[in-house]
Amino acid sequence: MAIRIGVGFGGWPFPRSDPQMLWEYVDAAEALDVDSIWLSDRIVSSVTSMEPVVALSFIAARTTKLKFGTSVLALPLRNPTVLAKEIATLDFLSGGRVLPAVGLGTEDEREFEACGTLRSHRAGRTDEAIQVMKRLWSEDNVTHHGRYFTLNEVTIEPKPVQKDLPPLWIGGRTEPALKRVARVGDGWLVSQATPAEVGAGIQRIKELTIDYGREGEIEDDHYGALFSFCFADDASKARKMAEPYMLRRRTDVDYDEFSAFGPPEVVMGLIDRYIEAGATKFVARPACPPEHMQRQLEILGREIVPRYHKKRVAS
Repeated sequence: MAIRIGVGFGGWPFPRSDPQMLWEYVDAAEALDVDSIWLSDRIVSSVTSMEPVVALSFIAARTTKLKFGTSVLALPLRNPTVLAKEIATLDFLSGGRVLPAVGLGTEDEREFEACGTLRSHRAGRTDEAIQVMKRLWSEDNVTHHGRYFTLNEVTIEPKPVQKDLPPLWIGGRTEPALKRVARVGDGWLVSQATPAEVGAGIQRIKELTIDYGREGEIEDDHYGALFSFCFADDASKARKMAEPYMLRRRTDVDYDEFSAFGPPEVVMGLIDRYIEAGATKFVARPACPPEHMQRQLEILGREIVPRYHKKRVAS
């Protein structure tokens, strides 16, 4: 199984609201052989936050080998027919480089209301939307009469070009999230989870796929983890740099258990623990001041990526 390291971020992490800063970052990621770039999803936001499908289309046009994904797309806020068309188009134009990962969205009821739905419907809409999207990508004349969506002999073109369709990875670490992965997902991309939790989650998903009659349908290398990192000469300096830029904190676990602060060896140590737990795909999120974004990427690309992209683990 191939190990791959990508980068991801939410909001606008650069020091100026200038698209050129994103293009320089994307160009560097491609040149450094970073596997992929991932954008998070916030439709309602008081700070600059790019709509991921639109932004990824620009990234696709600028690159030739860099893959790109969503970590994660708030699926219940979107119409699955429109989204299926968007992702299929992006996959077609990019030569099959799209990696969609989806989830339930935020806890903010206002975002659901602003998008014409209810937070209480998010789980059902997500499950049904996944079913609709997969059918639209693989079938013509799709008829679907569900609780949330109705289609009568609907076909979309172009279809995705990936041989087995864009794999729909699902985020979340709760029991319902693991059940959703096992029931309808093609992979699991989890954030803010310790290596031990990732290992337990992978085992649980594999058990659940048997219950749902899908044993073996999720490939062994379709388990991934998103973690935050910050490079510096020592851990205390890196932690101080990262502190203002960390994601929402879990209150039950210290974020040191699923983040890496310090020299490259610290980051490699965390990745190695995740690999031992069964994960092979990673989204590394730089937690650093905006003026350090480019340098953090360069260290990741020069010190971390070459070690792992040449490495494979047994399935």
